[in-house]
Amino acid sequence: MKKKDADTVRFQLDPADLPPLTDAQKAELDALQALPDSEIDYSDVPALSDDFWKGAERGRFYKPIKQQVTARLDADVLAWLKSQGKGYQARMNAILRREMLATVKRRKSA
Repeated sequence: MKKKDADTVRFQLDPADLPPLTDAQKAELDALQALPDSEIDYSDVPALSDDFWKGAERGRFYKPIKQQVTARLDADVLAWLKSQGKGYQARMNAILRREMLATVKRRKSA
């Protein structure tokens, strides 16, 4: 696997950015959920053998590439991040990603 360009931006779908479901969409999902498995038509889905799954890897295509950095943060910001519990670095990444995606979205709509 070759190393990705450092300037590559990967986008993850944020459920908060999705439009709300319409009443018709909700009704369709409820009807599908109520459908018993025996009534689901799988004729257009190809059968997959065990050989197909031999080379499969979980997370191979959507796992973000992490890059170690050194950053200086205000002491109160770092204290707040750590006070939220374990995983402050992941939380910091999520906050930065949310801001990055919001900025990209604003630029596209402008």
